[in-house]
Amino acid sequence: MTIVLDGSGLTIEKLVRIARFNEKVELSDASLEKIKTCRAMLEKKIAAKETMYGINTGIGEFSEVVLDDDQLKDFQKYLIYNHSAGIGEPMPIEYVRGAIAGRINVHAHGNSACRPEITQTLLEMLNKNVTPVVCQKGSVGACGDLAPMAQIALLLLGEGEAFYNGERMSGKDALEKAGIAIPGLYARDGLAIINGSNFITAIGALQLYDINRWLKQAEIAASMSLEALHANMKPYDERLHKMRGFPGAVRSANAIMKCVNGSDLQRGKIKHKVQDAYSMRSTPQVIGAAHDAVAYARKQIEIELNGIGDNPIFIPEEDLTLTGANFQGTPIALPMDMISAAVTMVSVMSERRMNRLNNPALSVGLPAFLTKGAGMFSGLMLSQYTADTLIVEQRMLSAPASIQSIPAAADQEDFVSMGMNTAIKNAQIIDNSYGILGIEFMAAAQALDFRDHQTGRGVAKAKEVIRRYVEFLDIDRPLYNDHNKMKELIKSCEILEEVEKEVGSLE
Repeated sequence: MTIVLDGSGLTIEKLVRIARFNEKVELSDASLEKIKTCRAMLEKKIAAKETMYGINTGIGEFSEVVLDDDQLKDFQKYLIYNHSAGIGEPMPIEYVRGAIAGRINVHAHGNSACRPEITQTLLEMLNKNVTPVVCQKGSVGACGDLAPMAQIALLLLGEGEAFYNGERMSGKDALEKAGIAIPGLYARDGLAIINGSNFITAIGALQLYDINRWLKQAEIAASMSLEALHANMKPYDERLHKMRGFPGAVRSANAIMKCVNGSDLQRGKIKHKVQDAYSMRSTPQVIGAAHDAVAYARKQIEIELNGIGDNPIFIPEEDLTLTGANFQGTPIALPMDMISAAVTMVSVMSERRMNRLNNPALSVGLPAFLTKGAGMFSGLMLSQYTADTLIVEQRMLSAPASIQSIPAAADQEDFVSMGMNTAIKNAQIIDNSYGILGIEFMAAAQALDFRDHQTGRGVAKAKEVIRRYVEFLDIDRPLYNDHNKMKELIKSCEILEEVEKEVGSLE
């Protein structure tokens, strides 16, 4: 189903459909008219020789330099050349598609003053699978994601590189093969493409989508571990969490209870302690805090997806040009730094439950390291080592990037968000989190094979899915294949999808 971009209503889910699943996009008729109206206003101002930042002046420290008519003609080209200054391997295609979609939605407000051909060419690139090659590093998150956005703009000059239907080639060749005309860049057009935080916003949106699904799987893994450890289930009573009032904790407790519903544990048929360790009974509060952090970050991302992140901004109704800092990435960088800590925090608790499954002093009768042949065999002892090293890496990466500003452009740009650093480190934190959670799932399934009680429907379904990929560890074997299979299984969300079919949505 085609998604219409009109400057409003662009959700994280819609962006994922465009960026990851190649959903077709259209520009609303009303937005096209707004873009034309705004462009007409700009051309009148250019003809009247009104001084406007980035149009007939230089940029950054050169903003006081006024350009003559001859310079104005080529300025946008050289602007894009100069800003195409990134470094490193190409970004994933979904990141680039997400940034393009976000930029189109900025233009759709009709306050950017680019020619309509610019926005329409970006639309065609999405719909015809032409994706610019964009270096991963180079953005400081203000003035927007200049370096990566400039590599998108190169294609509109018929330059740069692109992936076309998965094949890397020159930008000019990609556009020709796709049947897309090269629009060139006239006054304002280049700056209207690059002056916003569209990359860090798109990457944040994709990450939040995946993190929400990962957190639901963390609740399923916790449910399996709680069953295996004969947990006291009173701490998961919804009434307890409603009395405190945090919505994430209420959601998390409900999700866990759905997974264990119907079990002997939930029905009080198994003896348990009066109070369990924090890594067990605090699970709803901890995962719930992560849910609440994601909810705040989602709100910020969706405001930005539908806002006018540009500079300058043109208001045709008032014949007005406003110069400001709506490109500044801090409103995205700060909440996404919080997400770094949230994912790491939940990963730490996952490892602590896995530790209790392994430790015979804490596991309520399970064999040491979940093996029948302790001594000859070491079971899942080394799986914990692997989880631990991934967590240490997460902890190092969880330091906030949004406080790491380094002044640039002769101190004209003396505070920047470093939001791209947040996006890059979050990608690694999330990747590690799949491995850590996969190891808890594997350990919990192993532990449940030593128990003989009736488990909850959700727990039973999760264990069934795991056993499609990883066999019971009867005697020691190399575990790296199992770890990698479990990591890929978590990334695929197959466990989540099968459990939700069984017990209903965990949201």
